[in-house]
Amino acid sequence: MYLSHLTLSHFRSHKLVRLELDARPVAIYGPNGAGKTNLIEAVSLFSPGRGMRRASAGDMARRPEQIGWKIAGHLNGPDGVHEIAFSSQNGAARQVQIDEKSTPQNALAKLARVVWLVPAMDRLWIEGAEGRRRFLDRLVLSFFPAHAEASLTYEKAMRERNRLLKEQVRDAMWYAVLEGQLAAAGAVMHANRMATLERIKLAQRGAETQFPVAELELVQSEGSMPETEADLLEAFGESRFRDIAAGRTLVGPHRSDLYGVFAAKGVPASECSTGEQKALLISLILANARALTEDLGAPPILLLDEVAAHLDAGRRAALYDEICALGAQAWMTGTGPELFAELGDRAQMLFVDDANGVSEVTPG
Repeated sequence: MYLSHLTLSHFRSHKLVRLELDARPVAIYGPNGAGKTNLIEAVSLFSPGRGMRRASAGDMARRPEQIGWKIAGHLNGPDGVHEIAFSSQNGAARQVQIDEKSTPQNALAKLARVVWLVPAMDRLWIEGAEGRRRFLDRLVLSFFPAHAEASLTYEKAMRERNRLLKEQVRDAMWYAVLEGQLAAAGAVMHANRMATLERIKLAQRGAETQFPVAELELVQSEGSMPETEADLLEAFGESRFRDIAAGRTLVGPHRSDLYGVFAAKGVPASECSTGEQKALLISLILANARALTEDLGAPPILLLDEVAAHLDAGRRAALYDEICALGAQAWMTGTGPELFAELGDRAQMLFVDDANGVSEVTPG
């Protein structure tokens, strides 16, 4: 799948951008602060959620005007071409239209698969478990679009349960319905996560790549991991008095963590060098793309922000070869065209510069 047309209006630093594209990778270069990342952030909104920066709609409006913003594009996928548009006025949540019909943003997951790697993820293995869960759930969502609904149901029920816990409510009847919802949604979340890890494992196995294989495991922050709906229901009941004392829910899939190992060395990802950690992340993104290509019959859209700057010429060439072999429209950013030299005419080049506070995009 790929975007054949993209229009941005008053989005971030871009006042007006119109791009006509083909299915080849898109190499975007220009000075720091020119608006390269803003461009691919717009593309990330073709998937459900808040985009790769997890920003609010109000934060995406161009300043100082802040008159609202709009993004539109033609998405070419296995089932044809769809016109997709997003807009936000006065900081309100973005409105989504597919083929000129208003629709919930979760419907995007049925049409588009967008996978990204951004510099903020470089510290994935050495920071908190929340970031790793978010990374895993983005992978899961690419395979199981309904995972978003299960996650929202779980989060809503947990907020209500946590409210009861903080208020020191002890009546079991108040908890029964909420814990039933948590157990049902949590079991779906756990099953989706485990299936995704297996899919990534298979996609890495036997792949000819210069990027290292990462062994992944889902672990619990403490104690054993309840997996089934019945296990979760029992765990919530047993933990209730401990949870009341803590004022929050201490068991469940929101306490899971992603553990990674550099397979060839047997070294935990958290103990690897910065370069090795980056290579492991790239390996996982490529495995995700391979698996989706097999499942859907078309590669996802890839967003790789500043990825080339962290790789030597050999690894850059290997990355570009893999992207082109997949046939993926990968949007990649870098400061100079030399970072994309190994792509040659296999990519379409865009130059982004800043002119008096307005980003300008021209063919490279």
